[in-house]
Formats: sequence, C-alpha cells, structure tokens
Amino acid sequence: MQAETAYPSTEVEGDLAHYPLLNALIERRSRRFGRGMHLNGGPLAYDSAQTPRPLSRAEEAALAFAACGVTGYALAELPYQTGNVPEAGGGNIMTHFIGRTVASGDAMHDVTLFVLNDEGTWLLRRPQDYPRREVAHLIEAARGHRFEELYDRARVRIADRRLDVPRALPFVPSFNKYSANLPGTTYFLPVAECSALYINILLSAFDDEFSYFVVDDRNRFQPAGIGRFARSKGGHLQDDLTAGRFATVSFIETWIYEFVAIEQGAMLQNLGLMTQALGLGGFPHFAAHPFIWFKTLGFRMHELPFSHTIGAGPIMKGLLKALKKDTRVPTAVGLERDGAVLIKPFCPPYFRTMREAVLAFVDYKYAQGTGTFRDGGEATAWRDGARVQEGIPRYSDRAIDATIAYCEYVYGRYGRFPSLSGPFRTVLAYQAHHLDNEFYDRFYRDTVLSRTQRADTTA
Repeated sequence: MQAETAYPSTEVEGDLAHYPLLNALIERRSRRFGRGMHLNGGPLAYDSAQTPRPLSRAEEAALAFAACGVTGYALAELPYQTGNVPEAGGGNIMTHFIGRTVASGDAMHDVTLFVLNDEGTWLLRRPQDYPRREVAHLIEAARGHRFEELYDRARVRIADRRLDVPRALPFVPSFNKYSANLPGTTYFLPVAECSALYINILLSAFDDEFSYFVVDDRNRFQPAGIGRFARSKGGHLQDDLTAGRFATVSFIETWIYEFVAIEQGAMLQNLGLMTQALGLGGFPHFAAHPFIWFKTLGFRMHELPFSHTIGAGPIMKGLLKALKKDTRVPTAVGLERDGAVLIKPFCPPYFRTMREAVLAFVDYKYAQGTGTFRDGGEATAWRDGARVQEGIPRYSDRAIDATIAYCEYVYGRYGRFPSLSGPFRTVLAYQAHHLDNEFYDRFYRDTVLSRTQRADTTA
C-alpha cells in the first residue's frame, strides 16, 4: 500500500486562518501590475525592473480552494412533497448533496475551473467528479486546511505548458494585452456546462407543480415542441397567457446563462478575497469569446452551418448559401484526454439523441444504487439519508415526456443545446500574480497597497 504524501502546515496557511474577512472585503481591489510587466502607453507607462515570480504551490492551492473547494454537504432543506399546501413541493430540483465554497443553483456545480501557469494547464474536478466514498475525506481535509492535498486530488493535467489564446482582438481586449496570462502569473478560467442545468430546470418546469408552457420566439412564437402537452389540447401545461406560466426559449436560456454566470462570479469574488488575504495582485477580466478558449483548451468541437444555428428556413438557407455567407460556427461539445471523457454534457455526441440524454439525466438522479437520490444517502447531511431519499418523488412521466419533446425540438431546429451557444460558456477569467510595488509607489497614494501586499517582498 502506497503511503500518503505528507502535507505540512505552511506560513501561508497559518496567516490565512487569522485574516479578517472584513479586511478582505474592504481592501479587495483589482491590482493588475505585476513583476516583469510593461505598461506600454499613457500617463502610467512603466517598465518593471523586477523578474516575474510564479506563485508558490501553497498560494495556488489556497486560491483554488477559495474558488471551488469541496467544503461539506448541501443541506437541501426543501419540501420534496407538497403535503397539505397546494403546489408547494418540487424539492427534487436539487441534483447533488455536496457543497463547495461557492453557491450553485440546485447544487448543480455547473462550473469547472481551469488553472494555467508556467508549468502547464489543469482542470480542477467538480464535486460530482469524485467517487462519493471520497467526499468525507475531502471535507475533513478542507476543515484541516490541507489545501495542497486537496489541490493534488483535484488537478487533472490537460497540457504540459501554459495555454493561451491569440493575443489580439477579439480574443484579448487591447487594454489587457500587457497584463493577462503572462509568465509568472496563474490564470484561472471558469468554464460553465449548461446542458445539465437546462434539463434539470425543464423537468421541474414541466412537472405538475409548475406546468410551464414555452414557445419559440425565434420561430413565430410556435410551441417549442410541446404543443400536445398544452391544456388547450388536453395536456397539463398552462398555455393560457393569463395564467402567468408562459415563457420563451430565449427567456429560459438567458435564465440558464444567468444562473451559471452567478456561479462563475462567486468564484471570481472568492479568488479576489483570497488574493487580498495572500498579499498578491490579481484581477478579473474578459474571457467571453464564443469558442476560442474551448479550441485552445482542446475541447471536442463541432462546426455547424450558421443557418442551422439560427433555425433558418429553406429560403434563408438558400440565400445564405448563394451569398457564401453560411459560414461554419465552431461549437464546443465536450472535453476528452487520453481516451477519458473529462466533461460530458447531456446532449449529442455523447448521447445519440436528446431523448437518450434526458433519460440519462433522470437516471443520474434516480437510478437505484447509483443515482444522487437513490445512493443510500451516505454522502448527505441527513442523519438518515436513505430514508429521506426514499421520500423524494421521481418526476412524472408526462414531465419527462414534455422535457424530451422540448429538447428534441431545440436540438433539431438549432443543432445544439442550448440553442444560443451550445453546452459550454466562458464569461470572465481571473489572474493572480506577485505585484511590482515600485510601480504603485511611483503613481499611487500609499493606501492602495494593504499590509499583506506590502509584506509580499520575497525575492
């Protein structure tokens, strides 16, 4: 049996344990100018005389933990059945029972964090990417502040070098060229997977508790594949506008994107607070190009005709083709390395059809012995997890059927799921680095660097 690696306490860890939260909130700032940087023009033009110094392993581990570390179990104190209050159930919108340092709608943990430094590029595993039997140990390590151990367990190498996008518009804004993803820095890139959250919300929206009806605002407000489920047709979904349970495809998908953007934003906020506590510099910045980061990270890509992504009819398709405007649109569909699938969305090509994908997601939650709602309840906060799980009802057959019909419609018409961009999205990245204090002393008042930044002067 191989002995476990020892992870001794570090000075970084000890300082963090006593760093005041209020100080971090008050003193957190974007501090962009690091050692070795060259601010090229204007009144703040400056060439750093200092050599770039990479973050220490302990510093990176603390930042990674702040962004996405597993911390405990989700409490999930929700009504899983309606009881004696009409339309007051629906707790089965939960998906996982593990929590991390940032909140996630329905405990989905949609966002995967990538870490890029001078030594390579890594993916950090999400809570659901660990075997459930390991979760208790992860929580114990977090409470013991064993951040380097957690960092080792989380990292999956995807490249042996720092990956980067072309350093030009539209990929890197002009004002970020001097500072973003440079040698000596550590670059954190959150990537959201949207298909699982999308299906999860649909299964609730189309269940009896909610009974939402959705039309396609890009297709003359026709029912989004769910016409036969409308109450006016004898179904269970509220297609009467006055009932207030009416939405469009664009509204639902915007909602999905907002949910995952909030999760990414929480990661960036935590990175900013931890950066302040460590005495480092750092800043969030633009990383929202539709496909360039996915190509750079080596995602599996599909190229779709532009006409398909907008759901064009025959006349528009013909016109675009005749004008040679029907360009191919790259869309990320998954991440694989060395034969292993690292991030798999609930849509083709990993499932043959959207029907298969929806049923697989239902099984992900309800399959006996393996589903998150039927695994015996050991990896939950409840005293008797198995008993609680037994009381969580499965989705109704008609909710599942309506979800399948909707998903097949969206994927069939637009060629991807969600229709607006496919399953993956980036918004912002965050970079941490050691500051060049001489730059700030030259141009700024003394108060812009706090005690922790002043203390970070190791050569």
